[in-house]
Formats: sequence, structure tokens, C-alpha cells
Amino acid sequence: MAVIDELIRKGDNGTLDFGNYMLESKTKLSDFEFEGDYYKVKTFREITKLEKNGLFVYESVEGTTVTGFKASDSKVSFHVEGLEDVQITLGLEPESTYDVKIDGKDYGAMKTNLSGKLVISVELDEGQVRSVEAAKA
Repeated sequence: MAVIDELIRKGDNGTLDFGNYMLESKTKLSDFEFEGDYYKVKTFREITKLEKNGLFVYESVEGTTVTGFKASDSKVSFHVEGLEDVQITLGLEPESTYDVKIDGKDYGAMKTNLSGKLVISVELDEGQVRSVEAAKA
């Protein structure tokens, strides 16, 4: 997987690709239209953040590149790549339980907080791609 030079783009099969963890300085792109919604991405080596219609969707610390990002009312799935281990925060349903899988391995049920944020740690080495899935239990 390669970084996303255009910061955000339409991916395959109705998905989004976004983020460029190789950038040295913070770069952002607003008003990217996808399936009737407007997305904003901020990305660079230290952080990648995605908003949909002004609402929080995704954040990683350190920065990442995400491909195949697909979100529904009950499930979020994507592939992630970065330079090192990352902490990913997803904006989901408040006070709900999600089954989390990384590369198909079950990491158990995790509960979102009052604001609907779910925090997942993903171990990465440079160039390594991991698949992440959070499905409502």
C-alpha cells in the first residue's frame, strides 16, 4: 500500500482512502464530496484525522494511511499503514459495545464512551498493512 498523495480519494467498491504519514508538516483538505457527504482530512507524520459533515470519524496518533475505509451503522472496516505503532480512535455509537478484530484476530468486545469514541492500539512496522474491523455486538 502506498501513501495517498491527494490526501483523500474514492477507493474501490464504495470505500475511502485517506492519509499520508510521510508528510513532514500538517496538510489538510476540506469539502471532499463522497456519496452525498463532505469529508475533511488532516494528515502528516504525527496525526491523521478524518471528519464527515463536521463530525469526528477517525484519528490516529502517529499518522497513518488508510485504504478501504467503509463505515455503516453497525460496522467500520479499513486497512491501515504507518511508520510505527499507532493509537486509533473511531467515532461510533455512544455507549455501545463493538467486537474488534485486527488481521482477523479477535481482540474482544470494547465499549465506546459517552461521546462514542473507541480507542484501538495497532502494532505496525514501517510498510506493514493491518486490517481493522469494529462491528457492533
